[in-house]
Amino acid sequence: GLAMPLFSVTKEVAVGTAMLGVAFATGMLAGKRYPSLVFGTPKSSKSIIGKSSPLWQYILDHSLREHPILKKLRLLTADHPWSKMMVSCDQAQLMANLVKLIKAKKVIEIGVFTGYNALNMALVLPDNGRVIACDINEDYVKIGKPLWKEAGVEHKIDLRIKPAVQTLDELLASGEAETFDFAFIDADKESCNEYYEKCLRLIKKGGIIAIDNVLWSGRVLKPRKDDLATQSIHHLNEKLLRDARVNISMLPMGDGVTLAFKL
Repeated sequence: GLAMPLFSVTKEVAVGTAMLGVAFATGMLAGKRYPSLVFGTPKSSKSIIGKSSPLWQYILDHSLREHPILKKLRLLTADHPWSKMMVSCDQAQLMANLVKLIKAKKVIEIGVFTGYNALNMALVLPDNGRVIACDINEDYVKIGKPLWKEAGVEHKIDLRIKPAVQTLDELLASGEAETFDFAFIDADKESCNEYYEKCLRLIKKGGIIAIDNVLWSGRVLKPRKDDLATQSIHHLNEKLLRDARVNISMLPMGDGVTLAFKL
């Protein structure tokens, strides 16, 4: 299981955060090697603060604000065998805050899983806003879809069940280049560079691309030659550092997330 400092956090938050890996990733303590997954990826089981530190409880108690239906979906996802694939709650909250900050109307999400992050972003979008939600597994998304409807935002989420590259190519072909405000990339890591390049074409100047799992439980420190996922993430991290098309910030949140701001 995931090593989480629960302390006096309420039972619901404790169960959800422990199951869903709301933890800072650290490169110094490489987490358990999980099997590669097609869409969505397990988060680190290590905490950069330290599981015995009361600072983690303090962070949860003083920053996590969660819509009741988001909490409902998080707890439902906690019962799923692959619950570790879900984006951490604090990270999803940051994504929603960024979407709201830049007054986004069009958002792309690559890797939906049960739909927690899509719901989080849809809740802050204007009524005419849209999340183009890309995944290849409809079974996982079926968990969250009823809650999208319950939250009154189902009409804001355009679910595309097909390879994400195909959806991105269709958006480009239909003349939607430089019309999106925000993109969140959290899918198969071997394709992360291709997702980034296509999203960069779709995003407006001043828009943001968030790339998840950039620390990959610390494995990026010493990528094995036979580990294509880690190699892909490491190469993209090195590329982003030198990419003059964007400004970047890499954050040690969840399993690491890089924010790329298109210039």
